[in-house]
Amino acid sequence: MTSIRHNKGREQPEDSEESRSGRHGEVVLDAAREMVLAVGVRRTTLTDVARRAGVSRMTVYRHWPDVRSLVADLMTREWVRVAGRFATGDPVTAAVGVVGELRGHPLWRKIVEVDPELLLPYLLDRRGSSHEAMLALVEQAVARGQERGTVRPGDPVAMARAVLLTAQSFLLSGPTMLGPVTRDELDAELTALLERYLSP
Repeated sequence: MTSIRHNKGREQPEDSEESRSGRHGEVVLDAAREMVLAVGVRRTTLTDVARRAGVSRMTVYRHWPDVRSLVADLMTREWVRVAGRFATGDPVTAAVGVVGELRGHPLWRKIVEVDPELLLPYLLDRRGSSHEAMLALVEQAVARGQERGTVRPGDPVAMARAVLLTAQSFLLSGPTMLGPVTRDELDAELTALLERYLSP
């Protein structure tokens, strides 16, 4: 649930957002995903990504000056796709589902297994762009629940942070708590925690 880029990161070229959301952007992100899954973040280079994407190096360098900024955008894309559950589901079901899906996500697993140190600053010091995107989705889900009467009154901004922190702890530290407790049992406990926290 983290991103390698600080949420107050570098300034972008004026056309970077258009490029990233257009055909070159998706092709480059797809190529970066393949490279990271193959060799990890530290061994991925922008030159290799450009070659795999079939674009010039300048196309990549123009919008991503280094691998970390590229991987940050890749992570944001992948995690937000998973977090789309919050767009329609209730916050409890969505949070538990997102934890389960991210736990098995190949990109998440690769980074945790090969390059875990890249996540530390965004767990201890600051939020990344993935956090910001997920927080917005959780806030909306909490607010919808409040309107329907299924979530207790309160500040959706603060409540979304509590939900995300709780889910993140189960995602990151859950594997250390397995045996004799199973993953399904931990997910049931996460469900109980969030239901009691959010219940009106």
